[in-house]
This record gives sequence, C-alpha cells and structure tokens, in this order.
Amino acid sequence: MIDGAFARWLAGRAGELLLRTRAEVGFADPHALKAAGDKLSHELMRTELARWRPADAVLSEEDKDAKAAGTDRLTADRVWIVDPLDGTREFSEEGRDDWAVHVALWGRHGTSPHKLLAGAVAIPAQHRTMATDFPPAYPPMRSVSRLRLAASRSRPPAFLADLAADLDAELVPMGSAGVKIAAVVGGDVDAYVHAGGQYEWDSAAPVAVATATGLHASRIDGSALKYNETDPRLPDLVVCRKDLAPRLLAALRAHIPG
Repeated sequence: MIDGAFARWLAGRAGELLLRTRAEVGFADPHALKAAGDKLSHELMRTELARWRPADAVLSEEDKDAKAAGTDRLTADRVWIVDPLDGTREFSEEGRDDWAVHVALWGRHGTSPHKLLAGAVAIPAQHRTMATDFPPAYPPMRSVSRLRLAASRSRPPAFLADLAADLDAELVPMGSAGVKIAAVVGGDVDAYVHAGGQYEWDSAAPVAVATATGLHASRIDGSALKYNETDPRLPDLVVCRKDLAPRLLAALRAHIPG
C-alpha cells in the first residue's frame, strides 16, 4: 500500500475505534473518556505502524518522550508524525464533531521545504477523511467578500482579534487544528492562523493535505514549516489560499508577538 493510502487507512481505523470508544465509555466522566481515547488510538497506531512500516520511526503525541530531544527519529530517513486524537476536549463533549486523527509521513529526502511525503486527517464524527493520495480540490473563492478566519474556541492567540479587525474578518471558533485546516481546504473559511503553542503532530498531517491541495502553509513570519526537528515544538502557522497569503502575511507582520 502506498504511503498516502496507508495514512488514509490508518487514520480511518483510528477514527472508527474512537467512535466506538465514545459510545462504550460515554460522556459522564470526560477525563476518563479523554484518557481512553488517547490510549486506545495511540496503541492501535503503534501496532499497525510496527506491523506495516517496521523500518520507520514514529513521533506520536502520546509517546512518553515525545517532547524530549535526541530520540532515534532524528537519524531516521522516514518518520511517521501522528496525533492519535487531536481535540480531546471536543472528543469528550457529547454532540461535538470537531475533533480529528492525524497521520503524516516525513522523509529526509523529501523535495518540499516541510519534507512531508504523505498525510491524512480523519474527522470521524463527520464521517470523512482527507488524504494526500487523492487530495481535495482547491477551494473556490467564496462569494462573500468578508474574510473568515478559523480560531480556537478555547485559547485563541491574543493578537487574533486585532488582526481580524484590521482585515475586517470574522472569527469562526472550532476545535481541533486538523478540523480548522480542513475547513480552509474545504473553503468554509479563508484561513487558519495560530500562534502561542503547538507541536509538530498538531499540524503535520493537515499541512501535508493542505499543501497537496495547493494551499499556502508557512510560519506566521512567512518562513517554511519544518518537521522532525530536535525540538518538536512548532508554535505557529498560517494556512490559506495562495492568493490571500501576501495580504495575510503583510497584516501579520504588525501583530506577531514580540
């Protein structure tokens, strides 16, 4: 199975497991549901990656040393960067569908700046998966002139309200980073801007899909996103249509923290 199709399959398998976990554990104890979802999805991914891609390294949010430097992934030629459950808060809330599963493959010899070779984002409660084996179509221009920016529903960057005011943009709150970037890919919003704390697993898979679609993805200062770095923190990014990128990056220069 080619890597893009494998990423789609693995994200879908994890998503099905998470839906069953939600149904079996229930919502009475959100902490228990979050813990069960994280653990079971992580274990499934680790098992299937060991079975089908045994020579590859793995960086998972749920690994005990995920945030530590100097792990064996740094010398590997291929590294799967996965988030078994992106949006645990939303996953634990009954009726919410804005949580996701991320599966991405980084390759040392990749030709793009981010070196992401494949990726998939499953949004299980919406019964859809986007992946690089069959990338979504480039989003059309929306007929409404006012920009729509995807924003965190719980911890939006402090500068985002000022940025939205400068651009006369509407902020659209939603959960998972993967869901936000999927909303850009689908044309439901025009851009996703984040600063203030994320890790590689938060964005690798959705960025792989977004760039395969033809969208712009970068740091908020316009520099390239880089993955499988010694420090997996990747605190900021912007994803948008390519025609919007110059305007958005210019506006961001006045609002970048520090």
